[in-house]
Amino acid sequence: MLLVLSGIVIILLVVAGGVTVLHKTSDTAFCVSCHSMERPLAEYQGSVHYQNHAGIRASCANCHIPSQPVDYLLTKIAAVKDVYGEVTGTLDTEEKYNAKKLAMAESVWKTMKASDSATCRSCHSFEAMDILAQQPDARKAHPVAIRSGETCIDCHRGVAHILPDMRASNASGASQLIAAAGVSVDNGMLYSVQTQPFALQPVAGMPAGTLFPAAPLTVLRRDQGKVEARLSGWQQQDVPTLIYAAPGKRIISAVIEEDTSSHINILASRTDAQTGTVWQQVSLDIWLPPGALIDDQQKIWQYASGLMSANCTGCHGLTPSNHFTANQWIGVMKGMAARTSLDKEQLRVVTLYVQNHASDMPPPDLLPSKGTEDEK
Repeated sequence: MLLVLSGIVIILLVVAGGVTVLHKTSDTAFCVSCHSMERPLAEYQGSVHYQNHAGIRASCANCHIPSQPVDYLLTKIAAVKDVYGEVTGTLDTEEKYNAKKLAMAESVWKTMKASDSATCRSCHSFEAMDILAQQPDARKAHPVAIRSGETCIDCHRGVAHILPDMRASNASGASQLIAAAGVSVDNGMLYSVQTQPFALQPVAGMPAGTLFPAAPLTVLRRDQGKVEARLSGWQQQDVPTLIYAAPGKRIISAVIEEDTSSHINILASRTDAQTGTVWQQVSLDIWLPPGALIDDQQKIWQYASGLMSANCTGCHGLTPSNHFTANQWIGVMKGMAARTSLDKEQLRVVTLYVQNHASDMPPPDLLPSKGTEDEK
């Protein structure tokens, strides 16, 4: 009996000691005691999770350690690599920290995405939200997130730490999109995955204009390793150098050289009742190499959506594309560009994405493809 009682006491001491160690190594004071945590600590202290009007402070563990027992233990075991990194000086300088910040952030985002942002939901839940009492942007974004099954980390990646330099991740997404392009499609639709010049003949010559990303093209034929396709869109009367995706919307599909304007076919016209501007529905047959064309526009939009999610959540939640009109988005994106890691081409893709999904744009399958009458 004495041995049994002694065994029970020893087991209790071991369990109690283990729980105490796990608890103590999960508090914020322990987490930030390492030299390598000085930089993330400063970011955290500047966030709303550290100081806010409600006086509620989220600890490191609240965000990074799940409460479910198995996941909790697995997370604590995995943390051994952090101890090893501290001992070996993996992050002992600002340069080393910045070099690894993107990889660390993506690892956390991936984990939180897989768990449906379980640690976030331990404090926040859609069911407990009084959405009508929220700020205007949140009132509009959260119902969209609920309907589409989005999780917290989709829109709030920069909520406690400054976003890392996303240029490497952005470039990787572009490379994957290019790798998916170049499929052989004899009939149907193709879409440009990047800004590229086009010609009016299959043989090499001076560019006739520049095609913008995601512009829809109807395949006509293939010859000499090139694709002939029909670009359809709209032009503002007396502005022959631009083709837009829709009348009255500054969604650029192509920029046309002056000598090319004579090759444009005018199909129909309409007058904007509010501005009196005449818009002409047009088409232009062009030649392109197939290497940067893809048969699924949604892959371009998925890439653009990923760019927006990764680069535009450092200062606020992700703004729904239907929050602004197509023309309003131009100014919004230009104003925010300097705060992101997007280059000129990536910014163009994201801008086209939000414009095509703006509040005043119908679903793509409802856009008219051909003009039937003169509405002037």
